[in-house]
Amino acid sequence: MSGVLAANPTLSDFNQPIWWMVLLKVVVVFVFLLLTTIFMIWFERRVIGRMQNRPGPNRAGPWGLLQPIADALKLPLKEDIVPTKVDKLVFFVAPIAAAAPAFVSFAIIPCGAVVSIFHHRTPLQVTDLPVAVLLVLAMSSVGVYGIVLAGWASRGPYSLLGALRSTAQVISYEIAMALAFVAVFLYAGSLSTTAIVSAQQHFWYAWLLLPSFLVYLVTMVGETNRLPFDLPEGEGEIVAGHMTEYSSMKFAMFYLAEYINMTTVSALAVTLFLGGWRAPWPISLWSGANSGWWTLLWFLIKVFALLFCYVWLRGTLPRTRYDQLMALGWKILIPLSIVWILLIATVKAWRNDTHSGIVYACAGLVLVLILALVTFWDNAAQRRAADLAPEPPLVPDEDEEGAAEGFPMPPLDLPHYHGLDLAGTASISSPYDDATKEVTGA
Repeated sequence: MSGVLAANPTLSDFNQPIWWMVLLKVVVVFVFLLLTTIFMIWFERRVIGRMQNRPGPNRAGPWGLLQPIADALKLPLKEDIVPTKVDKLVFFVAPIAAAAPAFVSFAIIPCGAVVSIFHHRTPLQVTDLPVAVLLVLAMSSVGVYGIVLAGWASRGPYSLLGALRSTAQVISYEIAMALAFVAVFLYAGSLSTTAIVSAQQHFWYAWLLLPSFLVYLVTMVGETNRLPFDLPEGEGEIVAGHMTEYSSMKFAMFYLAEYINMTTVSALAVTLFLGGWRAPWPISLWSGANSGWWTLLWFLIKVFALLFCYVWLRGTLPRTRYDQLMALGWKILIPLSIVWILLIATVKAWRNDTHSGIVYACAGLVLVLILALVTFWDNAAQRRAADLAPEPPLVPDEDEEGAAEGFPMPPLDLPHYHGLDLAGTASISSPYDDATKEVTGA
C-alpha cells in the first residue's frame, strides 16, 4: 500500500492490501498477545501479592520476571492425562475452539494511526470491515463452544456443571454487551472500528455514553469468566469447572484463551469508548500526538490500565453467587440498556427532526418506561428488604415481672415439679414430698 495516506485511516485503506504486510501484521499481533499474556500472569501475581501484603513471585529472574517463562516451560513437560470415558475427539478440539476465536477478534482492533513500515504507509490494524464490531460478538459466541464442548466431552459432573454455567452466563451478558454497543453505533453512524475511532476526534464516548460504558465494563468481566464472575470454574464449588479433567498443554490453551480474551475486550473498550489510539487530554493539545507511532503508545497505556482493573477486581471482590450473577444480567443490565438505547435514539431523532409529532410521542414513551422501571426496582427493593428483615423481638406484658428490664420472661415451671397434676390438684403423696417441697420451695 504505497503512497501517502491520510492520518485517519478509512475502510478504503484496506481494499488493496499487500500480502506480506498483512502477514507481518498477523505475526506481530500473535506475538503481542502471547507476550501480553506472559506479562499479565507476572503482573497479576505481583499486584495481588502487594495487595495481600506478600511479595509474590521473586525467585525466578529479577523481581520474578522469569516466573511465567518457567510456568510455560513446565506445562508441556507435565503428564497429559486423558480420562478413559471421554469423547476423545471433542476433548482434544475443545481447547483449540476456546483459544482460536480470541486471536481472530483482535484483527479488527485499530492500534494506531497511519505509519510507515518499510517505506509503505499503512494503518496499525490487520483489517477492518463495515460490520467489524459484530465480528467480536461472533467470535465471543464461538469461543464459548470450547468451554461447552470441554464440559460435555469430559463426562464428569463438575465439568458439565461448569459448561452449563458458562452457557447461561454468556447468553445473559452477551445480550447486555451487544446493547451497550448499540448506543455507540447510533452516535458514530457505523459499525467499523476505524470510523468509530474517527468519530471520537473531539470527545470520547465514555463521557457522552457513560451508562453504556459502565454496562460494558461489567459485561466484559462476565464474558471473560473473571472474578467476581468466574462461576464456570469456581474452585470452591466445582473443583475447576470445565477444566477439571484437563492437564498439560490442553489446560494451558484454556488459560491462554482467558488472558487473550481479557486483552481483546479491553482493546475493544478502548476503541469504542476511550478514543482508541487518540491521545488523552492535555497530551492531545500537542499537534503531533495523534500521528505516527505515538498513537500506539496511547493505545497500549489505555489497554493496560483496563487490564490493571481486572487485577484490582480479583484482589478486592469475592466470588458472587450464581443467582446474583444471573439477576444482575437479566434484571438490571439488560433493562437498563434497553431504556438507555431508547433514550439515545429519541435524542438523535429529536436533533434530526424537531417538528415531527412521532419524536415527541417516542420521548413520552421513553419517559414512561423510565418511570416504570424505577418504580419496579423500588418495589422490588422494598419487598427484598421486607423478606430479609429480622423478626421483631418478643415484648413482654407490662404486668409481668421483669417487664421493666425489657427482657422476655422464661416459661414457668410445669405443675408436676410442684407436686401437682396437669389439672392443678395435689398429686399422690410420696415419701419424697417433703424433700420436693424443700427443694422447690413450695
